[in-house]
Amino acid sequence: MSLTRIQNLSISLDGFATGEPQSLEAPFGHAGMRLHQWMMATRFWDPAGSDGVDNAMAQRHEHGIGAEIMGANKFGPPGWQDDADWRGWWGDNPPFHTPTFVLTHRPRPPMEMEGGTTFHFLDATPAEALAVAREAAGDLDVRIGGGPTVARDFLAAGLVDHVHLVQVPIVLGRGVRLWDGLEGIEEGYAVETVSSPSGVTHLTFTRRESGAEGA
Repeated sequence: MSLTRIQNLSISLDGFATGEPQSLEAPFGHAGMRLHQWMMATRFWDPAGSDGVDNAMAQRHEHGIGAEIMGANKFGPPGWQDDADWRGWWGDNPPFHTPTFVLTHRPRPPMEMEGGTTFHFLDATPAEALAVAREAAGDLDVRIGGGPTVARDFLAAGLVDHVHLVQVPIVLGRGVRLWDGLEGIEEGYAVETVSSPSGVTHLTFTRRESGAEGA
């Protein structure tokens, strides 16, 4: 069976995965691009970038992905549902190149883009959305692309097999926090950490097999 994965989700030292307020001019609110500078400095993002642990971890973002699920706030700024011409942040050729399912209480018809991305708009629970995405992904994995509210909802529902988080050494103080309501969730995962010379820490959570907790 395919896996459900969260990849390259950056969080601050105080657990925020985005700042506030989100707007057309500030997609990540007061955080700006500070949570993502580690990735933008790698060869994964920029051919002239670094080729080290950060690049190796970033490269896993696209490997084996057959579909993506994202929240309404990742697809657009507040109020995008009222703009019939809004087609996402990424231009005519979004970087997903797979069926991409946007969770929204106001669905619209599918939107086919260049490069293999088709946006589908669903009003669905995490379990319902994952079933649809798995059907589209075939034997490949489903990526939970964020934002943090969607990631948290899928984690709370016990639907995520693998998580890659990047803890960035900044304090945001406000925004949307990933861990709220997820007390003790680490008990269901094997957790590994890798520190990078860039100052970030990569944390990977791999779901434990049943009965492995006492191993």
